[in-house]
Amino acid sequence: MVEVSGVPGGVLVYLVDADMAGQRIDNFLVARLKGVPKSRIYRLLRRGEVRVNKGRIKPEYRLQSGDSVRVPPVRQAEAQPVAAPGAGLRSHLERSILLETETLLVVDKPPGLAVHGGSGVNLGLIEALRASRPDPFLELVHRLDRGTSGCLLVARKRSALKFLQQQLRDGQVKKTYLTLVLGVWPKGLDRIDAPLKKTTQASGDRIVRPDVEGKQAVTHFKVIKRFQGMTLLEVDLETGRTHQIRVHCQLAGHPLLGDDKYGNDGENRRVREAGLKRMFLHAHKLSFIEPGSKQRISVESPLPDDLAGFLARLK
Repeated sequence: MVEVSGVPGGVLVYLVDADMAGQRIDNFLVARLKGVPKSRIYRLLRRGEVRVNKGRIKPEYRLQSGDSVRVPPVRQAEAQPVAAPGAGLRSHLERSILLETETLLVVDKPPGLAVHGGSGVNLGLIEALRASRPDPFLELVHRLDRGTSGCLLVARKRSALKFLQQQLRDGQVKKTYLTLVLGVWPKGLDRIDAPLKKTTQASGDRIVRPDVEGKQAVTHFKVIKRFQGMTLLEVDLETGRTHQIRVHCQLAGHPLLGDDKYGNDGENRRVREAGLKRMFLHAHKLSFIEPGSKQRISVESPLPDDLAGFLARLK
């Protein structure tokens, strides 16, 4: 990536090289316009103030090698210093690395830790890793909700990031979760195909609802064990939409226990008193092709103690 200076009026022009090709224009702008709200960035794109090769583009446009990106002057908030991770968090994350190769890490993300800073969160997992390790490049390949634990894929090279994200788009990355839902999951309900639409409220909170105008979302379910009034499920994602498992389970009438956004408030209070202090959702397995060896790798994170302990106390 080369930034061209000397353009009148404070305009910035970037020339895209092969290493940056494939990135979405909205993500490209978010990374460069620090402190600028996403709503402002999308408004720039809608109004055609950001141009690629002198033409208007949509937020989902993927940059190509040789593209010229024109960015108008935008007032940016003063960058806040990134909080430094404490010794306890550093040590915990090092112990949580399930797999390390020359091209990637698989981290067993603890619950309650956001994957990245922003929206009132000073420090996320990726910032803590960058502060703790000597790697010149560390980027999230995908995301997990703050309350979700388990396998999280992090690239150590930009070429690996592009390779792994292409696998995600092609459906070659297999993600398997464990979740405990309310009620008796129906026999024969092993697949939900319902498009989902995401909206962002004025507060910045994201809400996802089933909507025929949304993006295709397909989830596969397998009953692992039935408890009194609850069902433990293994869930495979065919697509990776925001809050997909949570919304599809809600749509089926069996919301995730502990889910304070899409769940049942009364049942959530009951299980909280019984010892479940968070949403019961764990990224249990991850399978993908490793960029360096081109071999398929499978990584597994066991159910953490807090969730396993809650199951052990159920009838």
